[in-house]
Parts: sequence; structure tokens; C-alpha cells
Amino acid sequence: MQKRFTQLLTVFFIILSQQIFAQDKQFSQFYASPMNLNPAMTGVFEGSWRAVINYREQYNSILDIHPFRTISAGFEKRFRIVNSDYLSIGVNALQDQSGVGNYGQYRGHLSASYMKQVGGSRYSTQSQYLIAGAQVGVGQNRIDPTRLWFSAQFDQPTVSVNNSIDNQEANLATSTDVFLDFNAGLMWYARLDENKSVYFGGAINHLAPAQVSLYEQGPSETLYMRFTGHGGAEIPLSRELSILPAILVMSQGPSFQTNYGINFRYSNRDWREVAIRAGLWNRISKTIDGGHADALIVSTILEMERFNLGLSYDVNTSSLKTASQSRGSLEISLIYVHPSKTRYKVNCPKF
Repeated sequence: MQKRFTQLLTVFFIILSQQIFAQDKQFSQFYASPMNLNPAMTGVFEGSWRAVINYREQYNSILDIHPFRTISAGFEKRFRIVNSDYLSIGVNALQDQSGVGNYGQYRGHLSASYMKQVGGSRYSTQSQYLIAGAQVGVGQNRIDPTRLWFSAQFDQPTVSVNNSIDNQEANLATSTDVFLDFNAGLMWYARLDENKSVYFGGAINHLAPAQVSLYEQGPSETLYMRFTGHGGAEIPLSRELSILPAILVMSQGPSFQTNYGINFRYSNRDWREVAIRAGLWNRISKTIDGGHADALIVSTILEMERFNLGLSYDVNTSSLKTASQSRGSLEISLIYVHPSKTRYKVNCPKF
């Protein structure tokens, strides 16, 4: 029993070392969660409006029925202002729950962006846009202490947990105060042909300091600002086949993360276009204990006219791989783009 307890503690602290410093949740399919990635990506799509749903489940091989679960949903619409310039507005929400104690992060944002055409014309397949975006929203972190046990409740004589013993955590709150959250970003892209484009973007999240400590009294815990840079391209190899390389770099407090990889895209080139993508990605992370290869990500996306259905799986390559048996996370994304009824078309890159 004592050996089992020691093993559980070891796994617990390894998970903490992987997660506690990465305060913002993220998706392996970052390119399929635009408003969570960069406020400037609001409205960057070819259509009238877009709806996005993302779901991620991580470490159920260790935590069984209490894995890390992240759900996000967003809606955005674009309005033509003048010539080929556009204003876009959107709303998105994110919920993340972790472990037996249901530690949760809850976020909701309103987004706005302005798309300024800096090259090309609306009658050409070539175009360039510079986009500025901003988000304002609220957030809160919560936990259910009644579902947890603490070291003070560990009974040494029986080598077991006794929940009737006082946990000595009277100062622990069930939630943080609701805090304001401000994010801003920029993005530039050039659409050179139907299957040829390039884009770069950057964002800063949590511009207003937010206190996220779950202690009613004691040391404060400030949510670190997050700095994001991302870029990618579509490069045609033939009429039907193209490649979509991309990179994401994020820094938040002592944590640093890089995702990079490539998707191959094959299209049947019919009027009602159906396309499929498949790719391989790598994630490298750095926390206060040093850098490490975190996961190898296998992804596939099915494009069906108005819908994009994405599926990916993270193969764990970090120090947790022995306990997790290399099983990381499953992720699903669904994007719906409603076609525009006007004759004005915005040529956007594929992400």
C-alpha cells in the first residue's frame, strides 16, 4: 500500500511539473482555434460567418475518469466597411477542468478586428491584408476542495487517507474573484494564388494583471502575460496536392513552448470541393525545470465544402511517458463557414 501511495505521489508531482506553470490552456490544433490563438484572426475566413468548436481530453490513461478536459466554442461575423476593408466581431468561451478536484478555468471574450487591404484587389485572387484585433472578457478559476484529500489527512498507522481528519486548509477558497481580461494582436497575410499563401501574426494576452490565487489570505498569484508568435504558408506541389507548414511560439512567465509541423493537403478539385489533410507535428516545452520534447502530434482534417472536421492525437514523449504509456491527448475540432451572399469575396489563406 505504501509503495502504491509513493507511486501516486510521484505521478502527481510529475503532472504538476508539466501543467502548473502552463497557466493558459492550448490546443494541439492551434490553427483550428483562431480566436484563442490571436484576436487578429477574428474574421479571417472566406464567408459570411464562422462557428468553431474545439474539444481536448488529456491524460485519461493516468487520471481515468478525471482527465484534463478543455472545451471551447466561438462565433464570428464579418462586415464590409468600405472598399475591401472589413470589421469583424466575435464571441468565444473556454472551459478547462483538471483532475479529481475539478480545478477549472473559465474564460469568455468579445473580439473585434479590423481588416485593412494593403495589396491586390477584390477582383483578383491575389490580396494582402493587415489585421488588428482586440479582446475584452472575464475569467475565473474554481476548485472543489471536498473532492480532495491533503497530507494532514494521511493516517500513518493505517497507511491510508482518513477524510474525517481536519485537512487544515481553512484558508482555501472555492473560486477566485471574477477578473477582467484584455488581449490584443496583429496579423498580416498575402494570398498569392488559389493554393499559395503566407501569413504571420503575434498577440499579447492578459494585458491587465489578474489575481488567480485560491487562498483567501496569503500570497497572491498573478496570471502571467502570454506572448504568442505564429506563422505559416500554403505551398502547392501540384494541382491537387499542397503542403501547409506552420509554427507556433508561446512564452508565459517561466514557460516556453514551440509547436511546429506540416500538413499535406489533397483536393479533388471539383466544384463541390472535398479535401483531406494529414500531418505530423512536434511540441517542445520549457518550464523552470528545463526543456524537453513534450509530444509528437498526428493530425488529420476532412474538408467538406462548408465544414472542416479535425482529429489529432498527442503521443506523449515527456518524462511522463512511462506512467502514461505514451498516451497523451485526443483532440477534435469542428469549423463551419457560412458562405457570403454578396459579390464581394475575401481571399484568405488556409490554416
